[in-house]
Amino acid sequence: MSQDNETLAYYGRAAGDYAERTAHLDEDPALEAFIAALPKGARVLDLGCGPGVMAARMAAEGFAVLATDAVPEMVKMAGAHPGVEARVARFDDIDGEAEFDGVWANFSLLHAPRGDLPGHLAAIHRALRPGGLFHIGMKLGDGEKRDELGRLYTFVTEDELRGLLHDTGFGVVETTQGREAGMTGVPEDWITILAKAV
Repeated sequence: MSQDNETLAYYGRAAGDYAERTAHLDEDPALEAFIAALPKGARVLDLGCGPGVMAARMAAEGFAVLATDAVPEMVKMAGAHPGVEARVARFDDIDGEAEFDGVWANFSLLHAPRGDLPGHLAAIHRALRPGGLFHIGMKLGDGEKRDELGRLYTFVTEDELRGLLHDTGFGVVETTQGREAGMTGVPEDWITILAKAV
């Protein structure tokens, strides 16, 4: 299994609090750019959807949205949004081929072990139609560590992430970096990349 059980247990316990803290993310600039770049009526996979705030926004824009998460409590919330199809699934369960116009993995794959990232990215590439868009958000740094809440994180450098994407057949379209505090209250550096399947 590519997702850490202790991490999943934390998100199950904290689902309600997490939903409150992320309720504003339907106006995230990266989401706006992703939506603007997709064709009308696009089919989108929200991978690691959490409570489904971003999936709901994409569904409201007229996209066919499949939202997946390994935490049943999150999937229940995501599925309550109009137009969102929600399923319990782990990263290992990505098995489609040329099924989606876009895959949105916003700070979800950072919970996968480093050694599993190439396989997950390859599966995402296969699941995308030619020219499909892929958004990924990760925390910047080196190595793996568990935070004070018990969540396991894999950190990447920009060069490392760009290299992983290139090796999988993605072309980088846009890169954004920032710094903010998450659930622990500790500010951390992050990166998002919008890429295209080539």
